[in-house]
Amino acid sequence: MRVFGIVGWKNNGKTTLVVKLVEHFVSRGLRVATVKHAHHTVDPDQPGKDSWRHRRAGAGEVLLATARRWALIHELAADEAEPPLEALLERLSPCDLVLVEGFKAFAHPKLEVHLAARGTPLLAHGDPSVVGLATDAPIDIDRPTFHPDDVAGIAAFVLERAA
Repeated sequence: MRVFGIVGWKNNGKTTLVVKLVEHFVSRGLRVATVKHAHHTVDPDQPGKDSWRHRRAGAGEVLLATARRWALIHELAADEAEPPLEALLERLSPCDLVLVEGFKAFAHPKLEVHLAARGTPLLAHGDPSVVGLATDAPIDIDRPTFHPDDVAGIAAFVLERAA
């Protein structure tokens, strides 16, 4: 399984780029999985639903299955650390490529998305695992740069650099 990350500060276009890349790769016959890291609490389960009630009762994992999809919800204990990216990747089904959105602190190869209007600092300056940039403004840096709309160019780079 090949892994490549898309990182950047909030509201710089990471999700937009990931979606475009997934569409690009899938249209070319690749099986793609994504991992999205969130810094805030998210709950895909809705209060009052049966699966929510199962978790509320103390189930450590709840697998919700329908005729079209299934989802595994794993509840971390209060003293349990967030799992590392490697442990999460092990839970995925085999595929051609995993695009990881976020997980800045891990060493997989990454492309930073940076929009000049946001005024955020570059992660790439302090992170050698950022192997390229998608930016809407010229940046003097020793790594390849792409315009965020150059999906084909970024996709080729991702496939070339994926670990």
